[in-house]
Amino acid sequence: MKTERLGTVIHLSKGSGNLIANAETDVKPGEEVFNNKREKIGIVLDVFGPVTKPYVSIKPKAASPETLVNELLFIRKK
Repeated sequence: MKTERLGTVIHLSKGSGNLIANAETDVKPGEEVFNNKREKIGIVLDVFGPVTKPYVSIKPKAASPETLVNELLFIRKK
């Protein structure tokens, strides 16, 4: 599987429980997100913020998503 850096998790949203990450590449809602071990950790829900430095909201699949804060995440590229 070929992957590309998505960005680093900044924090866990208290209201929704979603992961918030800075986006280093073009990403779209619905794309699968992986950790550095290539394990699927969630799906992109939304891209928001400034066009020049967007953020990504990720619906986590992990049982303890708070452990992913400060982790580098990846998306699959075709």
